[in-house]
Amino acid sequence: MSGTTTVRTASPVRTSHGGGFWPIAYAFAVMMAFSAAPTPLYVLYQQRDGFGPFTVTVVFAAYAVGVALSVLTAGHVSDWLGRRRVIRWALLVAMASGLLFLLPGLAALLAGRFLSGVGVGLLTATATAYLMELHLAQRPGANRRRADLVATAANIGGIGLGPLIAGLLAEYAPRPLTVPYLVFEGLLAIAVAGTFTARETVARRSVRWRPQRVSVPAADRGRYAAACLTAFASFAIFGLFTSLAPGFLKGILDQDSHAVAGLVAFSVFAAGVAGNLALARHPLGVQLRVAVLVLILGLAILIAGVWAPDFAVFLAGGLLTGAGAGAAFKASVTTAATLAAPEARGEALAGLFLIGYLGLAVPVLGLGLAAQHLETRVSVLLFATTLAVLLAGAARPLFRPARTR
Repeated sequence: MSGTTTVRTASPVRTSHGGGFWPIAYAFAVMMAFSAAPTPLYVLYQQRDGFGPFTVTVVFAAYAVGVALSVLTAGHVSDWLGRRRVIRWALLVAMASGLLFLLPGLAALLAGRFLSGVGVGLLTATATAYLMELHLAQRPGANRRRADLVATAANIGGIGLGPLIAGLLAEYAPRPLTVPYLVFEGLLAIAVAGTFTARETVARRSVRWRPQRVSVPAADRGRYAAACLTAFASFAIFGLFTSLAPGFLKGILDQDSHAVAGLVAFSVFAAGVAGNLALARHPLGVQLRVAVLVLILGLAILIAGVWAPDFAVFLAGGLLTGAGAGAAFKASVTTAATLAAPEARGEALAGLFLIGYLGLAVPVLGLGLAAQHLETRVSVLLFATTLAVLLAGAARPLFRPARTR
């Protein structure tokens, strides 16, 4: 990053680094929850606006495109503009997208999903790096396990909470396409206020803007690429449960409750958090081996649940795939953060999330296209098999011990 000069250091604040850790974790979780809130509502949008399953994938792709463009253009700027400032921008963008969701029509839904993706693209790498730095500032010399776990739990667990909250509100509260977003507007406003309690960890610098790129030592580029592909495959699994799964529940498994749709999505992501906690104390290679095996087993059971069709089997497969994908994703984040130099940590994580969110969109969009021409069960079989092969191949270079910084 040429042309870098320090023009202003982070301003003094009234709280310790430790005091800001949990407000930032809350902001991360709420933002991710909001990003997945439409999951159980897509069936209602289909009824209201008269579109089919493929349009659902297009709406979901609009979100992923917003994330990818945001990560590419601004996901790394917190390395020199400051973490707290960028997180605050992300939360405000999310609140603006929430207002779009309150408007009628498919165009407003597409715009809201795109803008929601822009906010998430600003947030994910920034919040992950920020939590690591707040943790290390509070506990110098400690390992990053606590920060890694909290960041992953906020990310994956937050995505699970969004459909749960929105599904319950859609099922039991009035105006199901309005009340969930009003609730999240309030939660996001609290998150914005919470950012003022966090201390900045990056000195602001004047840097000529450039699109996202990643600086990783040449010897580590293979491992970094493997981490990105692992994130791609993990996000593709999560994308299935935040886009098309509610349609599967209604069309194949005869489950039309919005609360059930939200609960299924929540269960998958909660399993991802549980998988991280269960494997946290094991070496990274062990975590990945177990994650890949559990995920492949889960995909097999998921396929069986769709073909049977059997809701209990489908849910069991979802729980196992969620646990495996969550652990694999955490391992990819830990690897990327370890390989990067501290001053480029946000940049390296932004690159990882860019590839990850492509995984969130591209395979799901392909599944939606396949479902236009193939039986749903066949398209799900192809989707799951492809992901299992990709993940098994991508994760192998990460099984070996890594150099640490």
